[in-house]
Amino acid sequence: MRAQMIEKLEAGRVQHGRFATLPGSGPCGVFLVQGPCGCELKISGFVRPGWEHVAVSTPRRCPNWEEMCFVKDLFWDEEECVMQLHPPHSQYVNNSRYCLHLWRPTHRGIPMPPPSFVGIVGLGPSEAAMLFAQMSATA
Repeated sequence: MRAQMIEKLEAGRVQHGRFATLPGSGPCGVFLVQGPCGCELKISGFVRPGWEHVAVSTPRRCPNWEEMCFVKDLFWDEEECVMQLHPPHSQYVNNSRYCLHLWRPTHRGIPMPPPSFVGIVGLGPSEAAMLFAQMSATA
């Protein structure tokens, strides 16, 4: 996790009530932050043995990709890899209908596929859309 807390995150720290933490407590605590899509995000940060963990929720829906990327960048540097997991059904824990989680193991790296397995490296979304439209037209 980031060595230095981002000001926007620290400003949203819950400092009163059951889930209060003191200013300067680092990434652990509950934070209420306005997200990039206009929705308030409730964010819980934890550092546990072997893991960094952030839970993100909204009042009426699951957080979207843009919101999860936003939260990832609040807690971790842009070159750090974190993950969302889809565990076996037998290990599901679902205490909140609209909550997603970000995880990073602290004692090992996260294996990642080569970027070319995801898409065409160096091609932006609009160029990719044009290419895929051309491919569909010729199919």
